[in-house]
Amino acid sequence: MKEQLTIIENTNRKPRLADDQLAFGKQFTDHMFVMDYSIDVGWHDPRVIPYEPITLDPAAMIFHYGQTVFEGLKAYRTEDERILLFRPEKNFQRLNRSSDRLSIPTLDEELVLSYLQELLRIDQDWIPTTEGYSLYIRPFIIATEPNLSLAPSGTYQFYIILSPVGSYYREGINPVKIFVEEEFTRAVRGGTGMAKTAGNYSAAYIAQQRATEKGFSQVLWLDGVEKKFIEEVGSMNVFFKINGEVVTPKLNGSILEGITRLSIIELLKDWQIPVVERRISIEEIFQAHEEGRLEEVFGTGTAAVVSPVGELTWNSRQITINNKQTGELAKKLYDTLTGIQTGKQNDPYGWTVEVEK
Repeated sequence: MKEQLTIIENTNRKPRLADDQLAFGKQFTDHMFVMDYSIDVGWHDPRVIPYEPITLDPAAMIFHYGQTVFEGLKAYRTEDERILLFRPEKNFQRLNRSSDRLSIPTLDEELVLSYLQELLRIDQDWIPTTEGYSLYIRPFIIATEPNLSLAPSGTYQFYIILSPVGSYYREGINPVKIFVEEEFTRAVRGGTGMAKTAGNYSAAYIAQQRATEKGFSQVLWLDGVEKKFIEEVGSMNVFFKINGEVVTPKLNGSILEGITRLSIIELLKDWQIPVVERRISIEEIFQAHEEGRLEEVFGTGTAAVVSPVGELTWNSRQITINNKQTGELAKKLYDTLTGIQTGKQNDPYGWTVEVEK
């Protein structure tokens, strides 16, 4: 049964930055959604309240054992002023898979989607109208029990916060430079690589920092055992077009199951373009380039949608892909996905959900 949603309006509204002044994830809307969990009651007390700091006991278990999961999706404003979400049910399904892995109680996916839609109705004026901009949605769960015992928390809080954003990469749809990481490991099979949890990302900071200092936009991670097989980019899944066939690393328990990744695969199949999910080594990619068979490389994710890769550096070897130009397929995929997301193209797949005003 759906519990009554409490709404407390923010009477001190914040000024909005102009769209062209927005940096990714730096400004937040006037309200946020909160819901509590306890073992005796379960998930309860859903509420929309003014955006504000979170007050927690210093012994809250999130601080000590990192028991937390999160998601990322976007709301788009169409030219005719509708508000669209892109496959939001997939995000909440993945949030629950992440929660299972981190021993966090799962949510009722339909209920939290309805609560999200109410939050969006309240803060709908924050959704940018400029092309290429959107409202980023960050749902997350944290362990809140004040307890230093090494065991799952008995209490949690679920939040949704909203942030108007532009492009994730300064390059936009233009190709980025990627550094192949050999020293550090992001995740291994049996670990938490398939979950969206904080530790996966903070553990990657040192490699990302080194790559950034060398002028690269992102890190490409290899498998944690042999340091041979490609897994994913820091914030994206990755695809390679080789001799007309598109190849992406097979999900193996340490690779995040991206919603954009899934959508790309489904689009390619619908377009009758060969697409394969399999293990692929970094050596194979460099060999394909040497033989002139590597046509395109691109990453996919909620933040960037589709991001072409123009340069890969691995083991002091550097290759340039498609003359550092955006490939035809990457551009078509980007245009199609963003067209569906923003209502500029028909949605024959039923991927979008309209938020009633």
